[in-house]
Amino acid sequence: MEPDRLVREYLLLGLAFDRFEEGFVDAYTGDPELRRQVENAPRPDPRDLAKRAAELRRELAATDLPAERAAFVDVHLRALECSGRKFAGEDVGFVDEVEAYFDVRIAPGDENEYREAHRRMSEVLPGPGSLAERVRAHRSADEIPSERLHECVEAFSSALRDRVRDHYPLPESEVVEYEIVGDKPWSGFNYYLGDYRSTVAINSDLKQHMANLPRLIAHEAYPGHHTEHCRKEAGLVGAGQLEQTIFLVNTPQCLMAEGLADLALESIVGPGWGSWAQEIYADLGLRFDGEQAEKLSAASGQLLGVRQDSALMLHDQGRSHDDVVEFLQRWTLATPDRARQMLRFQSSSLWRAYTSTYVEGYRLLGDWLAEVPVGPARSERFGRLLDEPLVPTTLRGEA
Repeated sequence: MEPDRLVREYLLLGLAFDRFEEGFVDAYTGDPELRRQVENAPRPDPRDLAKRAAELRRELAATDLPAERAAFVDVHLRALECSGRKFAGEDVGFVDEVEAYFDVRIAPGDENEYREAHRRMSEVLPGPGSLAERVRAHRSADEIPSERLHECVEAFSSALRDRVRDHYPLPESEVVEYEIVGDKPWSGFNYYLGDYRSTVAINSDLKQHMANLPRLIAHEAYPGHHTEHCRKEAGLVGAGQLEQTIFLVNTPQCLMAEGLADLALESIVGPGWGSWAQEIYADLGLRFDGEQAEKLSAASGQLLGVRQDSALMLHDQGRSHDDVVEFLQRWTLATPDRARQMLRFQSSSLWRAYTSTYVEGYRLLGDWLAEVPVGPARSERFGRLLDEPLVPTTLRGEA
């Protein structure tokens, strides 16, 4: 099969999955005729989609698609084959499901690391009461007043955009618009619309905190999801890599994108992001202890694996929802409502495996970036994440 034809078949296959679960196609900026073709066709059998993904994988080896592009398409076809099997009702073990989707093999974390995280957090937040009580009091004091949220969002978006443009040029026409929404299983979401435009939705059901807002804007916009989409649309798609016109949930694309986005703030601001954020809040008339926030973030970072462990409890070990909520409350020190919100995300048919993209993406990409020193070399390597069609296997091969 000719390379262009195979890529076209891959796009048609990916678009077909949106017929089973709206939102499976996170973004599509390619030929609208392909989307119309899928929408006007009879609803496919998921078994046929799984079979077609396997067929395309076999045919891929016979094309002259460049090795980097072929590796990208191959692991995404493997993910789609697993999704087809899942939609058809086939029982796939949770660990195997995550591996097929995201090209990583997961395992439970070490609770000793979580205990050490609590010890370090306790040093940052000393005082009477349990650590959970102190953390909740701190988070309550750190809440952004709802009437101030919009101006805080705009302030950090503008500051981060300026920094990103200095390091990673963007098209002059690019723009991000922000909206407040509710009744969602996530805290924020980037809807990439194509032509260098994004809408970033922020969930009003969850309290937004001063310590987290800079990270949220960096994650969703600059230099996270929006920046990556813009750079790849201008570079890879412009160079004819049409497989980059589609972004599919439950594929290695997601692990790479979420790892990149979770590392975005540290990558563009670096150590001292707390003091940087403190100055911006001060200009808005808000008090924020940047040094404390940075220390607390570093300590709580050791709790990264807790959410993945809770997903393993739920889907691999068959533990009850009450057990999982208790586990999340114990280690994340979250309120019962916040723990149930986390569980809601993990219970979604579309998002149940997605937690691993944040955990394993942060670990894999973080280790890969840390192989080079902070400075121009680190910035250049982060730029590769924004610009190249990398997949987890590629990074492991370079490590």
